Formats: sequence, C-alpha cells, structure tokens
Amino acid sequence: MTTAAAVASGKMHRDENFPVASRLIRRRHRAIVLAFYRFARAADDVADHASLEPDAKLALLDRLERTLLGQHDGEPDALPLRAALAERNLSPRHAQDLLTAFRLDVTKLRYRDWYDLLGYCRISTMPVDRFVLDVHGESETTWTASDALCSALQVINHLQDCAADFRNLNRVYIPLETFEAARLTPEALSLPRAPQSLLSGIGELVGRTAGLLRIAAPLSSEVADTRLGLEIAVILRLAWALTGKLQHRDPLSERVHLGAAGFAAVGILGMVQGLALRLLRPAVAAPMGNKIP
Repeated sequence: MTTAAAVASGKMHRDENFPVASRLIRRRHRAIVLAFYRFARAADDVADHASLEPDAKLALLDRLERTLLGQHDGEPDALPLRAALAERNLSPRHAQDLLTAFRLDVTKLRYRDWYDLLGYCRISTMPVDRFVLDVHGESETTWTASDALCSALQVINHLQDCAADFRNLNRVYIPLETFEAARLTPEALSLPRAPQSLLSGIGELVGRTAGLLRIAAPLSSEVADTRLGLEIAVILRLAWALTGKLQHRDPLSERVHLGAAGFAAVGILGMVQGLALRLLRPAVAAPMGNKIP
C-alpha cells in the first residue's frame, strides 16, 4: 500500500487562507504546531484526493492514526507529531478528532442544515485551535470563543471553495436546506454564475458566520500568551474581511480570497487591534451566556 505522503497535494502552511505558526507564535511552540499541521495536511490530502477509492482513503487514514499512536512507523507525516506529543506529554486526542472528520469527508457528501454543518465543524476545526491552546498552556475556558472562531473559519473556507468541492469531489457543505429555500439543488454549483436565490442563501450563511465571529471576538484578549493573542487577532480580522467579500461576491464566478497585499494590510490592522484590546483587557469582559448557535 502507498503512504499518505505519496498522494500529497504539495500544499504548505504558507498556502493557507489564515496564518499557521506565524512568527507571532513563540519559537518554542512553532515546531509542534507545524508538526500538527503536517499531520492534518497529510490526512486532508488523502480525504480530498480526486482518484483514490474511498476504501483506500480510509485505509490510509487508519495508517496515519496507527503511526500517531505508535503502533507502527509506516506514515512519515505522523512521526514528528508523535514525537512532539510525547516530548510534551500531550494527548493525541485532537489529532484523532481530526481523523474522524476526514473519514467523514470520505463517506458523507451532503449536510442537512446549519446544525449538521456545525456538528462537522466540531471535529474538523475545533480540535485545531484547542490543540494550539493546549500547547500554550491556556485554560479550557477559552474553548467557547475558540470553537466559534474555528467554526467560522471552516464555513468561510467551504463557501469560498463550494464550486471546486462540488466539481472535484461531489462534496457539498452548503446545507441542503439552503438549496431547498432557493428552489435549487446542489447541481446549481456547476453553473457559471450563482442564481440570485442561491446568493441570498449564501448571504444568510455568511450572516450566521458573522455571529460566530462575534462570539469569538474576546478570544485574542482572553488568552494569557500575548503573541498567541496577536495571531488570533490577525486571524479574526482576516475572517471579517473574507465574510465581507462573501457578502458581495459570487463564489461561483468571482475570487473571494485576499491577495498578498490585502492579506498583509488586514494582518497589520489585526495586530494593531489585538494590541489595543490587550491594553484594555481589564475593561473587556467576554459576553455572558454565549453559545455557538
């Protein structure tokens, strides 16, 4: 059997829509965060491979997990994370949660409604930020805001890539209820331009995503580590910028990503805002009773 590395896409952490282990993160934490990214990227590439059969994908994901848990050494992309977790005495649970999500990507191609999609986000993205928080020794009280942020980032990514996911993988994350309300089917994602009814439905999803970002807003000042807080502030500002693009652009026919200049400008703004929030932290309180909708 081949390895996950043999079907890699070649995508690196610098190719992502949001910062991964940027220089804002303390040097001592970057290696383990990048090891986690390497593991997640390998699993994602397996799940998203256009020609691998589902059984082959699931077998490779199982091999990644067995290597992670020390049952064999057959998957090179899992070895650095296994070593880093052992060195820091951290659990593999967050990485295993991700594998559950990637197995779901292989077997589940449609989502019923917003809550079904959020259920997927709970295993596909929430473990990522929880892992980073654990690495930094942050309190689990930050998880509510962190989970909201990760869910928002995942939905943004799904909306940006909705046409490509359908075209290449027959995978649709826009909920079926959105298509039903628009009197359409998921096949509308193959059109050169989105019908207005679909754009309206996407707009509603973007509005719900903005609600998640509002819940996530206190996170950058809640975390104890200043440098981590600044990276979170940058990610939040980038997320707001992308939701703005999704509100006004058609993801089937228009680019809804930030260019290098826009990424840098928004990132700088995020850092400035993050610093300001931390300076005002004694006066900032997280909203009470907020839950992910």
